[in-house]
Amino acid sequence: MQVYFWGSRGSLPASITAKSIETKIFRALKASRAHNLETDEDINTFIRNQLPFAVRMSYGGNTSCVEIKGQEEYILCDSGTGLRDFGDHYMKVEKAGRKNLPKVFHIFISHLHWDHIQGFPFFTPAYIPGHRIHIYGYHAGLEKSFVNQQDEPSFPVPLNEMSADISFHILEPGKAYEIAGISVTGIKQNHPGDSYGYCFSRDGKKVIYSTDAEHKEDSEDENYEFVSFFNNADLLIFDAQYSLLAAIEAKKNWGHSSNLLGVELAVRAGVKRLCLFHSEHTYDDDALDQFLNDTRNYLNIHDSSSPLEICLAYDGLEIEI
Repeated sequence: MQVYFWGSRGSLPASITAKSIETKIFRALKASRAHNLETDEDINTFIRNQLPFAVRMSYGGNTSCVEIKGQEEYILCDSGTGLRDFGDHYMKVEKAGRKNLPKVFHIFISHLHWDHIQGFPFFTPAYIPGHRIHIYGYHAGLEKSFVNQQDEPSFPVPLNEMSADISFHILEPGKAYEIAGISVTGIKQNHPGDSYGYCFSRDGKKVIYSTDAEHKEDSEDENYEFVSFFNNADLLIFDAQYSLLAAIEAKKNWGHSSNLLGVELAVRAGVKRLCLFHSEHTYDDDALDQFLNDTRNYLNIHDSSSPLEICLAYDGLEIEI
């Protein structure tokens, strides 16, 4: 099982500006002065080993879309703007002549806020006959929300003019489903309008997708249900849009959680790897680098013996489970 991140920002896509690219180039060239870079391999080694992530790469700007690989048909979590890039990649692979590509897509929606569905109108496979797209969720208004965002005056092409076979499926929280060779269960989360986390398991491996969830004082309870839901997960994709201070003061009740609480819950649940997700769209790459470092430092303070691994999601990140 592999997990690939096509979009990991929260609330709004985040663009990278010309000025920020210029700054990255300047910092890279300045750092290169102390190195003898005569060959292409020297340059590549310098980039990989000497430059911080915020200089050599970017966390990206797409909103939520995560692919779970390893089965014959495609499984994706949410259809934010990252879904467009997934669809474009699919079409490029198909155009390159790869045969027997799956034509079935299973998309699991955490909730109906725009940043989690806004990529679907730009999902190219949805316009091509022969593709089958299954959209799953726990909200009664699932199909209506997809229809509304493509109705006038919001979008020029209505959903019913897409040529793929598109179907919607309402799930029941707590009920286990076998879909595309993987076991799927869901849990209701605290978020305006409600959101739902997903547990995907296969062959003894467990991935949790838990975005747009605010954990309050009851998270300290001994029998807190999310500790059981996260229990022994190989990967926990966790909503960490806010710092602890923002989560408990200025943005309380906005429906998101903090990096520090993510660490505490992951440690309690015996999670192997914690991936901070739904990153604040106003944070640049340097701020997110610092956010990740602060989180890892907190783990050492909270439980220095914990083997928990921590990463921060970025567009293009792939994790092997």
